[in-house]
Amino acid sequence: MILIYQTYHKNIQNTILVNQMQLTEYHITRFQFARDRTIGDSQVRIDEANIAALELVDDKGNVGLGFVQGLIVPLPDQEEIERVFESEVWSNLKGNAPISLVHRVKRPRGGNQRALSLPFEEAIQVALWDLAAKQSGLPLHRLLGGQRDRVRAYASGLDYHFSDAEFTSFFGHADAIGYNAFKIKVGHPDFERDLHRLNLLSKAVRPGALVMIDANEAWGAKEALVKLTKIRDAGFDLLWAEDPILRDDFDGLRMLRQAAPWTLINSGEYLNAAGKRQLMMAGGTDILNVHGQVTDVMRIGWLAAELGIPVSLGNTFLEVGVHMACALPEVEWLEYSFQNFDHLVDQPVVIRDGWAFAPDRMGHGLVLSEKTRLEWSRPNVLSRDQLGAPPFNPRVVDAKITPRPGDGVQQKPK
Repeated sequence: MILIYQTYHKNIQNTILVNQMQLTEYHITRFQFARDRTIGDSQVRIDEANIAALELVDDKGNVGLGFVQGLIVPLPDQEEIERVFESEVWSNLKGNAPISLVHRVKRPRGGNQRALSLPFEEAIQVALWDLAAKQSGLPLHRLLGGQRDRVRAYASGLDYHFSDAEFTSFFGHADAIGYNAFKIKVGHPDFERDLHRLNLLSKAVRPGALVMIDANEAWGAKEALVKLTKIRDAGFDLLWAEDPILRDDFDGLRMLRQAAPWTLINSGEYLNAAGKRQLMMAGGTDILNVHGQVTDVMRIGWLAAELGIPVSLGNTFLEVGVHMACALPEVEWLEYSFQNFDHLVDQPVVIRDGWAFAPDRMGHGLVLSEKTRLEWSRPNVLSRDQLGAPPFNPRVVDAKITPRPGDGVQQKPK
């Protein structure tokens, strides 16, 4: 009885201690640099990175880290980023305990249902969960209830704009370092090019490899069925077809599931949590695709588990999604796209032999590199031609990717 009381008293003390750890300050650091390769799909083309690190600090000095990313349009100057954060976000965070904020349920109505002026949402959730886990003395995947520390990773090229030689080299490299599942971009106006890329992939990787395709909504519903049939008839087996048609064409997605039983439909990437719920309830996907907003991913992941729908983790910044992947029992796969972001943190997520390993460090385990803050921070917007050579990417050093004219070779760490 004494032992039970002591344990209960200690838990109460720990709970009080965590609740006392309130947010007191924040720091934002803006980065802008060239990518080591042009990434994209049938809809977009991206050759630079526009990123802001968001650090939330509690009254004990613990730091929670998240990243803001401007994929298509450069983020504004750091001063403007800070102004927007101060005016639209900080008053709702300051003085609150992170563990309270991550579980807060809001009821926005009318004009309150709107996005922030800058895409802070994911960074805020990730930073708050990082802090909550640190305050609890746990790695994030354990705080989320995870019972494993690794998940299978597939190699994703974001390869639509690769030359054939770059495509073959990239996926051959991924195969050589242990990946056995690969996702390529399709949706080219010339469908023969899609078939050609599938043929190139089959020659670049091991026999029996698992193959996924991602059309990024390039097709209509009937068109998708015709093309999936042609892919099958050409002898290519697909584990899944991702976002083949418009995100909210639930009838079309359901039709594809029924009419193309030889592959799985993976959808939901472009939908918010409410849209993902509607997609599942409409029977519009075989696999639900989720990304990096931790609270939203866990909530919709729990619903997917109730409905028996598998979940895949798409690209998350610096692979922080490995924590959610390890915590959700319906997740088998995590996407890894070899982006040149590792220099931003002291210790990136370990990915080895086709497995992504959740860090066993407190929080999500990613700490902003002070060296990178000094060398790569860019408080003001630069033109593309001012960026210079991209940061060194050790994970693709053996893949022969042609740099953008004028960029030069990757900058290796000093």
